Amino acid sequence: MNYNYDITSVRGQAVEGLSDFFRGIFTWMTLGLAITGVVSYLIAMDKPVVQYLYTHILLFYVLIGLQLVAVLLLSFGINKFPAYISEIIFLSYSALTGITFSFIFLVYTSQSIGEVFFITAASFGILAFLGYTTKRDLTKMGNFMMVGLFAIMIAMVVNFFLHSSALMYVISVLGVVIFLGLTAYDMQKLKQIYLSGSFDERKETVMGALTLYLDFINLFLMLLMLFGQRRD
Repeated sequence: MNYNYDITSVRGQAVEGLSDFFRGIFTWMTLGLAITGVVSYLIAMDKPVVQYLYTHILLFYVLIGLQLVAVLLLSFGINKFPAYISEIIFLSYSALTGITFSFIFLVYTSQSIGEVFFITAASFGILAFLGYTTKRDLTKMGNFMMVGLFAIMIAMVVNFFLHSSALMYVISVLGVVIFLGLTAYDMQKLKQIYLSGSFDERKETVMGALTLYLDFINLFLMLLMLFGQRRD
């Protein structure tokens, strides 16, 4: 028996399976981003809807609350749901995010939104590739970034009352660093999950898509606050 051939075949199948796993993740992530973008743009172009949404601040907070519920359901209850329910929740979350994201078209010019989107895509792609290919364990870095994430969340709550442009700038810079780091960490973590072999691939594909979607969206927001050109 040619053992070298068997080992090569097994390795080839593992690599192909890993590629299929990430192809599924990025397909769902791209679909989620597309839904968010289309919904936010359509709502921003409908002035009566926008006016209603932003003059009823309670509704806006309800939508944010529903987004949080969707993320929590997927994060803590994904193993309790059928795969198709998880997929529906993810798509619904993407649409809800599109509704709340419609404000960026009112604050920033369409050109700067497009430019920042491409900067985000390039930065995200580079760090995702590094996270996928590096042999260095990124666990400690990931834990550090998570601590930083909670820190900037607290700082954003504080700044909600202070309205400090200087503090917002610092938050944005730190946010870019944190979400770039989390992108690399999450890519490595997803790779390790696949190689462990103990997971439901369809559900983990959706969960992986949500994780990278959140990294991308938040990186985009932080970069937009830094480089976005505001409307007059």
